[in-house]
Amino acid sequence: MTLTNAEEQLMQHLWKLKKAFMKELLDAYPDPKPAPTTVATLLKRMSDKKFVGYEEIGNSRQYFPKVKKNDYFSRHVNGLIKNFFGNSASQFASFFTTETNLSESDLKELRSIIDEQIKKKQP
Repeated sequence: MTLTNAEEQLMQHLWKLKKAFMKELLDAYPDPKPAPTTVATLLKRMSDKKFVGYEEIGNSRQYFPKVKKNDYFSRHVNGLIKNFFGNSASQFASFFTTETNLSESDLKELRSIIDEQIKKKQP
């Protein structure tokens, strides 16, 4: 299951805050802030999708993410590779390294990360 752009934006705030009441979530938005009813609707939908949970504290709800940011991002990248690159990581890497504005130092850093992962997988 995926989130809409508006839900993802709210989820970014919640991941950053870890736990938050409605007022804290609204305060996290830049101006112009969304209406409280909009955020409440988003939270309800995200709760129904099992992305967000909450704890009742008095008359308020303190919301928290039920999905880790890395898990969500990983699922999206894997879906992107599957759907747009025929499940080929090398085609994705080729596109990513040629069609983006990566500097030489960025590319060297990527190579270093890949080399490190290769070492970890060797017996």
